[in-house]
Amino acid sequence: MPENPLYEIHDPRFRALIVESAALEELHSGCRWAEGPVWFDDAQQLLWSDIPNQRMLRWTPDGHVSVYRYPSNFSNGHTRDRQGRLVSCEHGTRRVTRTEPDGTVTVLADSFEGKRLNSPNDVVVRSDGSIWFTDPTYGILSDYEGYKTAPELAARNVYRLDPASGELVAVVGDFLQPNGLAFSPDENKLYVADSGASHDETAPRHIRVFEVEQGGTLKNGRVFCHIDKGIPDGLRVDVDGNVWSSAADGVHCFAPDGTLIGKILVSQTVANLTFGGPRRNRLFITATQSLYSIYVTVSGASRP
Repeated sequence: MPENPLYEIHDPRFRALIVESAALEELHSGCRWAEGPVWFDDAQQLLWSDIPNQRMLRWTPDGHVSVYRYPSNFSNGHTRDRQGRLVSCEHGTRRVTRTEPDGTVTVLADSFEGKRLNSPNDVVVRSDGSIWFTDPTYGILSDYEGYKTAPELAARNVYRLDPASGELVAVVGDFLQPNGLAFSPDENKLYVADSGASHDETAPRHIRVFEVEQGGTLKNGRVFCHIDKGIPDGLRVDVDGNVWSSAADGVHCFAPDGTLIGKILVSQTVANLTFGGPRRNRLFITATQSLYSIYVTVSGASRP
């Protein structure tokens, strides 16, 4: 069988993760900047953000696409909490929110130490219920993905939120622009992208990894990998601990040791991705104007 031009295979380990005959399917187009995909297995739907158009979209397996929320407050990244509720990062309101079962929206965080957050970007929930999110300045740099204004905070932090007590803690504060984040399958590691090179060619374009201590503090941060095309934005981890990252030329897959083992090539710049479908082995990819999907042989790390 000839090589599938969709893939770059840098290491034999990548072959075990891909379906070499699989096609990259474009499920929808017409977005301005597609971001933040989140899969709902119980509802058999995928939600994602079209940030500049101020809307969240819904895709269902029958191919139907509809508007889930408008206006969306320039929402970006999304996840689900341990009860299955939608948790969202909103650039426009500079807050993290939760959508309740009846559709009402609860504000989880919008300030730190008396100052407004920058523009929460991406979010994950740990099995203990804590909510972790990044807070770069992308949503306040211009009026395209939010509202242009000066930041009130001196740093672009990664935060941990205890939803029971409401306590918000800055767990890392030395990123230029923290972006996508994900836990290892055992939740002992946290991966965080730094996409600072989006506005500074000399800035980092790497993913860092931290050890997560009991109590939720981080230690021993180090560079896990570098992105060789564009910048890392959203990322996900599969059940075997491989890290799948967005990049300018597609999706890059890194082994747990940080080795680039392969790429899925996409014609548009990839912003984010998530595993979904009944077996969580369908990779949904948001890339500039479009939503894509492709089947792989590995499942995403377990989430509600």
